[in-house]
Amino acid sequence: MTLDAAVSARLKRNADGLIAAVVVEHATSDVLMMAWMNDDALAATLATRRGTYWSRSRRKLWVKGETSGHYQHVREVRIDCDGDTVLLRVDQTGPACHTGTHTCFDTEERLLLADEKEHA
Repeated sequence: MTLDAAVSARLKRNADGLIAAVVVEHATSDVLMMAWMNDDALAATLATRRGTYWSRSRRKLWVKGETSGHYQHVREVRIDCDGDTVLLRVDQTGPACHTGTHTCFDTEERLLLADEKEHA
């Protein structure tokens, strides 16, 4: 699969040839996870409608859910104004996080904003 040239031209990749991918659940707008994509991952995602990402540790493509069964059906992909991030709206099957939680942002830790620290 090859990424459409017009789409490819809009992307601004980091030094490793990657763009950030923020994944949001379509039904709830919960931010599920952040991952990395290269051109092949984005092309595969657009062609198959399954969330496909670049694993920096394994140095290969991976389809979300290929081992866990917790797939992502991609409904929409948008490129941000700078071209360095894509937003995926997905229907998530099962937990999105490798820890088993619905979202990777389910931790109880919350960073306080500067103005909140003044009122604490």
